[in-house]
Amino acid sequence: MKLIVGLGNPGSNYEYTRHNVGFKVIDELEKRYNFKVKKIKFKGVYDKGNILGEDVILLKPYTYMNDSGISIREALSYFKLSQKDLIVIYDDSDIEFGTIRIKKKGSAGTHNGMKSILYHIQSDEFDRVKLSIGKRGPFIDMKDFVLSGFDKSEIKTIEGEIDLAADAVEEIIKNGSDSAMNIYNGKSVI
Repeated sequence: MKLIVGLGNPGSNYEYTRHNVGFKVIDELEKRYNFKVKKIKFKGVYDKGNILGEDVILLKPYTYMNDSGISIREALSYFKLSQKDLIVIYDDSDIEFGTIRIKKKGSAGTHNGMKSILYHIQSDEFDRVKLSIGKRGPFIDMKDFVLSGFDKSEIKTIEGEIDLAADAVEEIIKNGSDSAMNIYNGKSVI
């Protein structure tokens, strides 16, 4: 069983922000596999189902980004899963816009949601799918940037990244993260 988590912030005022692309990938997987991510538990919403023959849980933490680890720790514990069963999907401003990146482990970098996850599950050994949200301008605060929406010129690209990230999650489930990295790291939707 896999726990697939998209990071974001709850509420309509955050729905289309750069920080919520993780939620958008969960929405895409929900649509592809007829999940209903509406059950309230683990300080978020979730649903259980099946993707490509694998039992999975799709989860959107509603703890707000900076406390994402609380929700994930509760879900891992409840379903008796290890961090190796975890796939986290989130935004990254350090990779080229139009691309995604899959990693098997590593630091949180400057991402507060990831810092919370590493703190609460006490491990960095889990799969990550990172979507590029573009580069912030030199005079824009990072918080303001990640909580901003995409420009009209960026919409098609981010929608392509969301589809690509959902494909990558399917590949991780089917053939593992090494295969997904070989296929999707460096692939561009532009």
